[in-house]
Amino acid sequence: MIMNTMASRVAYGLYRAAGRAAEPALHLLLRWRRLRGLEHPTRWPERFGRPSSPRPLPPAPGGRPCVLWFHAVSLGEGLASIPLIKHCLRHRPDFLVLMTTTTLSAFEVIKDQLPSCVIYQLAPLDSPMAMENFLSYWKPDAVLLMESELWPNLIISAAERGIAVVLLNARMSLKSFKRWSGLLALPLISLMLSKLSLIVSLNTVQAVRFQLLHASPSIIHFAGDLKYGMLHTLSYAVGDLDVSEKDARKINNLQLQMNNRPIWMAASVHKGEEEVMLWAHDELIKIFPTLLMILVTRHPQDGQKIASELKKQRVNVSLRSRSEVIFPSTSVYVVDTLGELRMLYRVTPIAVIGGSFLPGLAGHNVSEAAAMGCAVLTGPHVGHFSHMLGEMRKSNVLSVSQVAGKIELLETLKLLLGDAKALEDRQKAAKQAFSIMSNGVVGRVWNLVNTIVLEKFDGVAY
Repeated sequence: MIMNTMASRVAYGLYRAAGRAAEPALHLLLRWRRLRGLEHPTRWPERFGRPSSPRPLPPAPGGRPCVLWFHAVSLGEGLASIPLIKHCLRHRPDFLVLMTTTTLSAFEVIKDQLPSCVIYQLAPLDSPMAMENFLSYWKPDAVLLMESELWPNLIISAAERGIAVVLLNARMSLKSFKRWSGLLALPLISLMLSKLSLIVSLNTVQAVRFQLLHASPSIIHFAGDLKYGMLHTLSYAVGDLDVSEKDARKINNLQLQMNNRPIWMAASVHKGEEEVMLWAHDELIKIFPTLLMILVTRHPQDGQKIASELKKQRVNVSLRSRSEVIFPSTSVYVVDTLGELRMLYRVTPIAVIGGSFLPGLAGHNVSEAAAMGCAVLTGPHVGHFSHMLGEMRKSNVLSVSQVAGKIELLETLKLLLGDAKALEDRQKAAKQAFSIMSNGVVGRVWNLVNTIVLEKFDGVAY
């Protein structure tokens, strides 16, 4: 039941009015972001719903293809949707798939991972004009939103046009829940959730939060975490994890340069976390003098700054974006490129997942490293990924080590680098846990979407 129809409509009306008033400022903001390299240099008008690709012509007179719009905010969510997109195309090749993401970093990586038949655009802003432009041009039949993409103009405008709206991998952080529970926000979220046809929740806690915000229990279902299924794409297959020929060449080249040295990797490191990782590395090389650290920054520009600072301190460092070779004397290999993380997991036995060692951060996906057979460590601040850690540890307690801080990180790394049996046990446990958790997720999600939303398109002339 919608909390209060009049209050909800008033809240939505105010939101739309504010959006219309802000549209001139949004134009200036996006132009400023483009100058700073935060928006695509030529395709940034897509953010206002202006298409850069033609809409496919109908396959026959009087018809049109059924259009499924997949939307994700950033790289992790976008990659997690790719297995479902491929599954959809295998089972419904008659459907047209449109995908959007918001961030430039996601666009640059995902554009090379999608099937060629998928139309890929930058997501429109949630302003009345941008959303009107987008929906009027593409005319989607269903919108599949990833995780927490709850945008009023998108959801309500789509529903009012008769477009089915689905929320997949649905999650809501405690912070977002408290914000949406406020006096002014609750009528708006209540109206939005009433427009959804299906919510596939990550877990019971998330489902309860959606229900407390007035989502109907009848539309909430469970199927598992799509992020476990994302490695079925990107040229990998669960099991032996076959790699593409291009990545195989990169892996062989790196392994030759590393020359059987002891290695550990700090992945997706946010600004400020490099101090924790470099401190640990300085302590470790006192015990393991040939140790090499691979430092993968979350944002490329951070990696370049770190490498520059390390060189000033006379630390032997190599920078990947400049194709600098890893010499026997190299202590830190800074990776400041995009889209190579999963390939890099193949060359390291130990992966410390960043975004988790400073307050205010919320962790990153640990299953990618687990799938590659790394011993996986993470810090204390993991946000909504806590459910993933809990599920993996339930499968095998050794699959993920969550350390309390830098001292415990150091001690755990000492153990793994100094005890081959302990390292092997952690690697096997991580891979086993991933295999258990990823089994059948994509199929279960697709079955829900197909049964509840898409079957109505069967036998309809498009």
